[in-house]
Amino acid sequence: MKMNIYLSGPMRGIPYFNFPRFMAEVTRLRADGHEVFCPAEEDIRMYGSRVCASPTGDLADIDPTIKFSLREALFRDCTYICLHADTIAMLPGWENSKGATAEYSLAVALGHKIIELE
Repeated sequence: MKMNIYLSGPMRGIPYFNFPRFMAEVTRLRADGHEVFCPAEEDIRMYGSRVCASPTGDLADIDPTIKFSLREALFRDCTYICLHADTIAMLPGWENSKGATAEYSLAVALGHKIIELE
């Protein structure tokens, strides 16, 4: 059964904001026939590939000329969860992420299916 999945997980404090793991999982989920919103892909689409160029995963490492906005990113992410998703897939370590726990709580409030990925 095709699902509309929001892919959630930790980013800050993880090398390259965990983008490699996000990209691997979005590829796998799409290969299974699902529609998937991947915040890492969306950040690259909005700000370019240099947005994830931090070996420490620290927002302070992002080149200020990129003009990355965490508020705008979370707005887009939460909008997808509210208006399109029926499922949220959680990457390992999400419990220690402020953003992912907020996304999880929003999905639970909306009655979405929750999938914990290995």
